[in-house]
Amino acid sequence: MKQLSLRFLIAFILCIGFGILFGYFSTTIGVDSLSSFDSIIINAIQGLETPWLTTIMTIFTWIGSGYVVAPITVIAAILLYFVFKKRHQAFLLVVVIAGTVTFNHLLKLYFKRERPVIHRIMDANGYSFPSGHTMMAFSLYVIIAYIAWRNIETRLGKVLLIVFAAFMIIMIGTSRIYLGVHFPSDVAGGLMASGFWVTIAVTVYALYQRR
Repeated sequence: MKQLSLRFLIAFILCIGFGILFGYFSTTIGVDSLSSFDSIIINAIQGLETPWLTTIMTIFTWIGSGYVVAPITVIAAILLYFVFKKRHQAFLLVVVIAGTVTFNHLLKLYFKRERPVIHRIMDANGYSFPSGHTMMAFSLYVIIAYIAWRNIETRLGKVLLIVFAAFMIIMIGTSRIYLGVHFPSDVAGGLMASGFWVTIAVTVYALYQRR
């Protein structure tokens, strides 16, 4: 019981933290301090531009797109449901990803932030804040890591799992800045929004499993 209470306390603290940070980024759009933050990071990342790095970043941004996230989600859900008989986990995966897509769409419509007018390496449509690629990457790899964590027994396997998930999230988010289609604050806002949503989803799932 104490362990369960501790988990809910941690989840509550995480939700508060993600919510506060998202609130900061969303309410300071257009403010000089945020513009300076965006400019410094954009200049640093786009200053690394080379043909080979552009190819790598384009690949990572493609991996974070719906064209890849959707098939991964479907395949993972099918494997969990039919092969591994983890039906609740399959449902959790689908709910998290579908919820992320819906949440991102609603946030974009609410904030209506235009994409940066900077050095564009590729084109992108729609509003900018928060980054949809970043939100989907965070939700997908965190929830897969969460599900796999529950089924992997070795410490090395768990460490590699966390490193892989963090690497994919960072690279996909960075690729959006590098390619000139998002402000760094869009990426940061996407991380916070998805962190908030995934924490709630996992907490509700854990409570359901406990009961």
